[in-house]
Amino acid sequence: MSMRRSSGRGQVEPLAALAAVLAVSAGFVVYADTFEETTPEEPDDQTPSAIVDAVQRSLQSAGVASPARLDAATTAVPSGWEANVTLAADGTRWQRGPAPPASADRVSRRVSVRVAPRRIQPGQLRVVVWR
Repeated sequence: MSMRRSSGRGQVEPLAALAAVLAVSAGFVVYADTFEETTPEEPDDQTPSAIVDAVQRSLQSAGVASPARLDAATTAVPSGWEANVTLAADGTRWQRGPAPPASADRVSRRVSVRVAPRRIQPGQLRVVVWR
């Protein structure tokens, strides 16, 4: 059995092929431009939320906050910002930092707190940040 070959099959005029390639390319350019404009920017490390994240990371070791690390937590605050950090658990509060103004941003998070060697209690981290 022999296959027939046709030189006319599957061919496209060069001008039509060029137009199709240009149309697809233009579509990609428009898509990329729109995607760039609508994609949210990365959060700045100078926002209150980012500062609270940094404070929480500096307080924790293996996911457990330690009151002994409060001094290190206050140094995680970038220059130009002030912070008051409070850690509370098992009826005890540990606090570092100056008294905050009423207009400061306040964030509270539930954390695990090491209240004594081999003793971890649920607690709360409260960070108040301002400029």
